[in-house]
Amino acid sequence: MSRRRVSNPLALAVLSCLNERPMHPYEINTTLRRRGKEQSIKLNYGSLYSVVESLQKHGLITTRETSREGRRPERTIYAITPEGVEEFEDWLGELLSTPVREFTSLEAGLSLMAGLPPDEVARLLDQRSDKLRIEIRALEAAGDVAAEFDLPEIFSVEAHYRHAMLTAELAFVQQLAERIRTAELGGTKLWRRMHELFAEGTSFEQIAADPVAYLGEEARILQNEQPSP
Repeated sequence: MSRRRVSNPLALAVLSCLNERPMHPYEINTTLRRRGKEQSIKLNYGSLYSVVESLQKHGLITTRETSREGRRPERTIYAITPEGVEEFEDWLGELLSTPVREFTSLEAGLSLMAGLPPDEVARLLDQRSDKLRIEIRALEAAGDVAAEFDLPEIFSVEAHYRHAMLTAELAFVQQLAERIRTAELGGTKLWRRMHELFAEGTSFEQIAADPVAYLGEEARILQNEQPSP
């Protein structure tokens, strides 16, 4: 991915709004929220102002005019610059065309799950499944509302993507929890026995010193994990 002058995804959303017409930050905020974009892009008013300042500093947007209505705070209307249009189109094109390796919290948890007993991991995955079902149902309800208003799909395609990702995650998590419970997941028996030994007071160092004695022939793989002297 290219190194951007302003890399916060909120900056791309701001450029998207200003690419339609000049706006002041409050109007940008309400426009994004009215369109439900806070579901896909982290949005808060303080961050929005910081992003606007950064975009202006880098010449991607410029001040169009400043106005004040009665006793209300002064409002600055911003417009996108030609450089901003170029940045917007290039950045959006890259996001749509180029896969990026993203490190998710679930992936991090899965990579370290052996640190908890198998039954506890399966239980936690069941909890995650419940929460995923709730989020999926909420998306489906929102989709029903959009359909009632004949909202064109183009305005909610990110919700369809989110639904597909959550559905795939739910299927994976449910299957993984079941494979752990039935020991179908390779290595589960060793994993379970390790935690049984921990519960009995055996340390990891003791097991690692002679894994075969504690865990049987299957445990020779642990010997390969020990650092060289």
